[in-house]
Amino acid sequence: QVQLAESGGGLVQPGGSLRLSCAASGSIFSINAMGWYRQAPGKERELVAVFRSVGNTNYADSVKGRFTISRDNAKNTVYLQMNSLKPEDTAVYYCNADVIIKATTGVFENRYWGQGTQVTVSS
Repeated sequence: QVQLAESGGGLVQPGGSLRLSCAASGSIFSINAMGWYRQAPGKERELVAVFRSVGNTNYADSVKGRFTISRDNAKNTVYLQMNSLKPEDTAVYYCNADVIIKATTGVFENRYWGQGTQVTVSS
């Protein structure tokens, strides 16, 4: 099995910064894309940022220039540096990973999700 463990959420004032981390562990052969989504109350889950490889990242328009996604492949960990936070960034943030698993029956790719971490931007 594969587990994703998130950390770094919390309460921050508008204009402040937070850094989220998400570490994948378990029966991992390799990992393709890793990313962050968020879900605000009453809204659908939306993509925040995704990291496929160096130079191959995507961001939601609402976070471009403020958020930066990075990845440490040796640690199977993805980070989200969030600067200039706004109240509308308040949400539960989820990481995901497209994990390649090598089994006796073959090689499979599955998407796994973390449990979510709350980010609240408020004065």
